Amino acid sequence: MNHSSQMSTLDERNLSMMMDLYEMTMSNGYYLSGDPDDLATFDVFFRRVPDGGGFAIFAGLEQVIDFIVDMRFDEEDIEYFRSLGKFDDGFLEFLSKYRFRGDVWAFDEGTVIYPNEPILTVTAPLIDAQLVETAVLAQINHQSLIATKTRRIVRAAQGRAVSDFGARRAHNTDAAVYGARAAYIGGAAGSATVLAGQKFGIPVSGTMAHSWVMYHDSEFDAFANYARIYPDDTILLIDTYNVLRSGVPNAIRCAKEVLEPLGRRLKGVRLDSGDLAYLTKEVRRMLDEAGLEDCKIVVSNSLDEYSITSIIEQGGCIDSFGVGERLITARSDPVFGAVYKVAAVRKRGVWEPKIKISETVDKITNPGRKKVHRIYDRTGHAICDLITGENETVDLSGPYAYIDPIRPWKHGVLEGCTSRELLKPVIVDGKRVSPARDLKEIRDYVDSQLRNEIWQEEQRFDNPHIHHMDMSPGYYSFKMALLDRAGNPEGE
Repeated sequence: MNHSSQMSTLDERNLSMMMDLYEMTMSNGYYLSGDPDDLATFDVFFRRVPDGGGFAIFAGLEQVIDFIVDMRFDEEDIEYFRSLGKFDDGFLEFLSKYRFRGDVWAFDEGTVIYPNEPILTVTAPLIDAQLVETAVLAQINHQSLIATKTRRIVRAAQGRAVSDFGARRAHNTDAAVYGARAAYIGGAAGSATVLAGQKFGIPVSGTMAHSWVMYHDSEFDAFANYARIYPDDTILLIDTYNVLRSGVPNAIRCAKEVLEPLGRRLKGVRLDSGDLAYLTKEVRRMLDEAGLEDCKIVVSNSLDEYSITSIIEQGGCIDSFGVGERLITARSDPVFGAVYKVAAVRKRGVWEPKIKISETVDKITNPGRKKVHRIYDRTGHAICDLITGENETVDLSGPYAYIDPIRPWKHGVLEGCTSRELLKPVIVDGKRVSPARDLKEIRDYVDSQLRNEIWQEEQRFDNPHIHHMDMSPGYYSFKMALLDRAGNPEGE
């Protein structure tokens, strides 16, 4: 079976109705009063990294592409809209034949991303651009959040495998399955969720629950029965009754009396409760004394990056972690916060930049149609991202002046640097133009960036180095002029 990222929908549901009602009320208004040739460009961006981190990971693009390309309204959808009594019959007739007619540009899925830069742009007729807002944000916000949280947990594990054990604590089935996809992108070794394994080719793992042990007449009987059924993959759950007095001795006995006569070795033991730092040290000692030095220790139980860091610092003897609710729900900071804002509108064939201003500085948008460049120093490390106008070129053959919009009085110059543009076409004129990428390829891309491009100082959990989002002088001047006009609408 081909487990490429093309297998990105859970079933044959038509999700085109996944929208807020205001998308329909505005689109109906555009239909009745707008020019059908008017276009708009909307940017997707986020304002802050969850958990106070230094970076985030872009995930969910494949599902966004599938949604937009397949978007349609069935007869029952049209009848539902008609029942609301809000929409023009001509508009509903238009929707009955609807297909997306615009372009989408985006960062590659798996790209390390930073606040306030457009990670995805939609340029389309106003109706088309408006109707996709909620579904686009739902996928990107969820998967980017889980991928980012998973990466923090994977980093804390310091090379030990991390698996997603979170389905039973996820908010629903989609959250569990797409969460497992995002966790794999973020660096998880696999998932316990079978549907995610089937749909996306994610490695799946799992052995037994406490119910298996409690069903049998004794803990040893439970272990022995399991070992006979799965002699090549025996991992025993040893904390149902008492880890040190019962669980480990019975696991050792199972290894000696059941597996070794079959020419097999006990693959591992798992703990799901208790003082994991203390217990795993004692379990390791007992296993080693029994000649089971190759037996792995797996732990679970409400883990996150901070508890994992603490356990390792205390000398916990752990080979891999199963992480559930705090990964699949990003419990410590469960909102990613990506937004969808209009950046420009084309009226009568002329593009007009648009800017949202606010008393809250962070909510002032970056206007107009633009490019995003990642800038690298001579060592290949990313030192900043640079926003320019869509028609600007970045010539780094000599010194290049830039402006830090947070500290515009500083005169920054890039020297000896290289760059690459991050926004690439994925949909043109309603048709997909980028090939679907294998999920492991996306995951490996994340690993490569964090290993080779992104400073270790940005990857700290606490007080990370800030990756700056800079602007070309031309773009900065353009934004300031637009702000000045917006703040003085009468030219006062």
